[in-house]
Amino acid sequence: MKNIDTAFRHVRGFTMLVVGGSLIMSCFALYKSFSLVSQMQEKVYILANGKALEAYASDRKDNIPVEARDHVVTFHKLFFTLDPDDKVIKTNVTKALYLADDSAKRIYDDLKENGYYSGIISGNISQTIQVDSVAVDINKYPYHFRCYATQNIVRTTSVAHRSLITEGNLRNVSRSDNNPHGFLVERWNTIENRDLSTENRK
Repeated sequence: MKNIDTAFRHVRGFTMLVVGGSLIMSCFALYKSFSLVSQMQEKVYILANGKALEAYASDRKDNIPVEARDHVVTFHKLFFTLDPDDKVIKTNVTKALYLADDSAKRIYDDLKENGYYSGIISGNISQTIQVDSVAVDINKYPYHFRCYATQNIVRTTSVAHRSLITEGNLRNVSRSDNNPHGFLVERWNTIENRDLSTENRK
């Protein structure tokens, strides 16, 4: 009886040890599985030119400065890139107005009323813009920005270079096909727009 009792205690202890070990291993396996799934969900593979490229998901707050600057650059390039073609002007300005509030619409209406766009078409003028830098203050919402750029105005006989400085605020909005960054330019105004130089075309 003594041996049976001792053997039973040994078997019971061994069984409890096996069950406890199995539970620990199961919990560890579940933890590692969930951890691995979470890591995999942060990775996206993009197929480009026959090559698989790995991309990582991140919180928006990590990308706010980059996205905000790119939004401002995109808006200015669309608004100020003009060719002597009414359709091109309307297409670019329409895309730009999706990225800003009525302050940009008012400026567009004023330029249109003053004959700015008709002058570009009748004079066969092309206008491009080179954004030199964008300063965005992300410490206070809405985010204030200031954009420093150079306008290049190509006329039939000359090329003019103008300094352009604008400022405004950025407000968060829903992302869409027309506004992929999810920002809206508000209270946009021009601080400086002056001639830098003019050179004759050969």
